[in-house]
Amino acid sequence: MSALLAVENLKKHFPVGHWDSSNSGKVLKAVDGVSLNLNKGETLGLVGESGCGKSTLGRAILRLYPITDGTISFAGEQIEKYSSKKLIPFRRKMQIVFQDPFASLNTRLTIGKALSEPLLVHKLVKTKQEADARVAELLELTGLSPSIIHRYPHEFSGGQRQRLVMARALALNPELIICDEPVSALDVSIQAQIINLLKELQNKLGLTYIFIAHDLSVVKHISDRVAVMYLGKIVEIAQKKDLYNSPLHPYTQALLSAVPVPDPSSKKERIILQGDVPNPIDPPSGCRFRTRCPKATEICSAEEPMLKTLANGHSISCHLV
Repeated sequence: MSALLAVENLKKHFPVGHWDSSNSGKVLKAVDGVSLNLNKGETLGLVGESGCGKSTLGRAILRLYPITDGTISFAGEQIEKYSSKKLIPFRRKMQIVFQDPFASLNTRLTIGKALSEPLLVHKLVKTKQEADARVAELLELTGLSPSIIHRYPHEFSGGQRQRLVMARALALNPELIICDEPVSALDVSIQAQIINLLKELQNKLGLTYIFIAHDLSVVKHISDRVAVMYLGKIVEIAQKKDLYNSPLHPYTQALLSAVPVPDPSSKKERIILQGDVPNPIDPPSGCRFRTRCPKATEICSAEEPMLKTLANGHSISCHLV
């Protein structure tokens, strides 16, 4: 099966000298050599600590940030060097759902205008009647009533707003949607509703997702494969079942050990990582996780491990495996 999305050695570095004179000439390596593939209809979960580069990776893939290096191939076409004008048809095919539903909608626009705006920009409708009909269809698709088109975003709850944001993302019939922590700002009961809606929409419309999240339980529920990110790099990628049942990287093992188990009698051993995440402006030599890894050896500081794929398709970046 050919990949819908193929990312090779993607880097996004931010210059820091203009706001921090002590680091003049240096760069913050938010994403530093990420490679991954995504098949049509698949959901790839992307997990890691805050600041590891998950959201930056998502935005760089969509070309919302200009990339520093690497290649991005979508539907067989390399788009990393495309101009804004040449990207327009790809903007329709790749959409994003942001984390904060309260900041994702223009408070001055009615729901009808907010949802019809992308239709008008991309000239997918010719009349107001066509736009209203498509907006009504999108609202029903995301579990909302078409009668709300004259209301404003402030009149809705967080869960309803996130449904509205999803409706807007669906307006252009995309193939890929990057979900950037879409449920982290919502109550737990609402989280479940949004996750179930995402799965229903995927089955109905054949959507492909990159699902970025902190909550490993949510990621397990929605993902087909899971990628674990640490300090700008992917350290492990595997099928969901393989990663959750047999994590190979010490960092993945530590993350999964922190997931609560709904069983008071469980004696699950917690792996406590020492120290803080290193500064991405000046990351450690060799393996970036070595400063916190309980299993680190001399080779970990001397050489940077490459992401290698094992016989079962499980990929890992670690000298110890």
